[in-house]
Amino acid sequence: MSEFTTFTEGEFYEGHFDSRVYVKNFYSCPSGHADEKNFLTFVLRCLSRVFSAGEHKGKRLIDVGSGPSIHSVLSACEHYDEIVLSDFANNNRREIEKWLKNQEGSLDWKPMLQYVCELEGRSPSDLEATLKQRVKKVLKCDVRLENPFYPHTLEPADCVITSLCLEAACKDFQTYCRSLHGLTKLLRPGGLLVMIGVLGESFYKVDEQLFSCLGLSQDNIEEALSGSGLSIQEFNILPAEDQEKNSVSDFEAVFHLVARKPSE
Repeated sequence: MSEFTTFTEGEFYEGHFDSRVYVKNFYSCPSGHADEKNFLTFVLRCLSRVFSAGEHKGKRLIDVGSGPSIHSVLSACEHYDEIVLSDFANNNRREIEKWLKNQEGSLDWKPMLQYVCELEGRSPSDLEATLKQRVKKVLKCDVRLENPFYPHTLEPADCVITSLCLEAACKDFQTYCRSLHGLTKLLRPGGLLVMIGVLGESFYKVDEQLFSCLGLSQDNIEEALSGSGLSIQEFNILPAEDQEKNSVSDFEAVFHLVARKPSE
């Protein structure tokens, strides 16, 4: 099942990734996909813990590789004035734009909004309004490029978030390290990188469509972060449960980390 003749890079996503099915399967409720026990609640709780207190705040936040989703920035959006969402695939960016503009048939993020607000004691309608007001751009990105937003040059960000992106976009560890270095350059000195990812995953499925994934260890990721000059502040891991019963992916663990770029 996890054998690929060619790694499914960004170009493959343009023709084969069904944004709406992906959200239905993995993000229709806070518990996520039934086969990936506690995966999504772990992610949402980690992001809430990092951002909800307001310790981390600033002018600009960039979410690199948002997919069609807005869940990664829900807890952070109140603390940053300008938010940039991004993805390689046109369909994913189109779904975000539809939601931001309240267009008919847009994806339903109410269950996710409700869950995050229950964690943080907030109003879902207020959170939705804040996020829609603070997202200033939805851009195409390609993390394989030295500047992921070429031909645009973005002002340095106070925070960069990336979730389940690099391991799906990078065919080998060298490309992964180069991509992480590109994300580091998006940060201002002293800026914060918040990353969600998976360890030991070789594939995931959207319905019956397979997508490849770069299998990584914690040591790999720590080496890549160190090589980009980042200092790890926390690295949290949730091991997969009942791996043999998981029909949609083969991840060994999900991780959440916070790292900081040195101040000049």
